[in-house]
Amino acid sequence: MINTTFDFKKPLESAQTLMGLQTSTLTKTVELQKKSAEELAAFFKGEADKAKELKTPEEFLKFNVESNKALYELLKTQGEAFSALAKESGEETMAEIKKLAS
Repeated sequence: MINTTFDFKKPLESAQTLMGLQTSTLTKTVELQKKSAEELAAFFKGEADKAKELKTPEEFLKFNVESNKALYELLKTQGEAFSALAKESGEETMAEIKKLAS
């Protein structure tokens, strides 16, 4: 008969830690998505209000170019925010895994 004792505490603590990191990352992602949606809604509302004032084809063309540039910058900024969150979350997770492995 083999007597073995297995410590379940460390695997459970590891799972809890990793689930906590996952929950935190998901919460941050949802908050960032909400912020992005609000920014996009405000952008399009503002652009729609500006478009109501256009009178000539030249004004429309200028508005369209400027609006597209502004939208690109907004989307670029939002993409950078999501990339930063992904990088930060990955680094936190790897640090925690290294800590758990030691």
